[in-house]
Amino acid sequence: MSGFEALAEYRIVPVVVIEDADAASGLAEALVGGGLPVAEVTFRTKAAPAAIAQMASRGDLLVGAGTVLTPAQVDQAADAGASFVVSPGLSQAVVERARERGLQVLPGVATATEIMAALELGLDVLKFFPASNVGGPPAIKALAGPFGGLKFIPTGGVSLGNLSEYLSVPAVLAVGGSWMVPAKALANRDFGAIKDLVAAAAAAARVI
Repeated sequence: MSGFEALAEYRIVPVVVIEDADAASGLAEALVGGGLPVAEVTFRTKAAPAAIAQMASRGDLLVGAGTVLTPAQVDQAADAGASFVVSPGLSQAVVERARERGLQVLPGVATATEIMAALELGLDVLKFFPASNVGGPPAIKALAGPFGGLKFIPTGGVSLGNLSEYLSVPAVLAVGGSWMVPAKALANRDFGAIKDLVAAAAAAARVI
């Protein structure tokens, strides 16, 4: 199953900022146990490559690298075992390097102009970011009109409370969110709490 096929199945991508790679194993168990065996580990911390390597080595968890800004970070993600990379914006250099390394790539867009640039690069699944700040579900519906073949993965401000609003939009393939892996719970190694939040999100997505 490819990365985007898996995202379409689970419909939620937990976005993780991990400060200590030693927490990666417990986090992976919580994600798999909670019913969402997928994660976007952001490159906002030095621990990200090691955490991705640990999580990807399990074989039962689809792991991507987030906040990828440069081709060099694409290489780091690929070397760590990531299956896909996510960027906050659209970089042709990042897209091309990801393809060279055999990774699926999910660049961020917020405007029609950026979407058109992405189409020119042959992309048909895009991150919509920062979703809540650039119009949320109504904006996605409006953009889906002229760009009918595209699928979006909105990220930024998505929560359990507004999950159904996003997932009910036909153009939304999945959503990304960090509410399932709170920084405090991760720092405290409270993997039981994380598992419960993941399970609640997975259950909510199944009934939408």
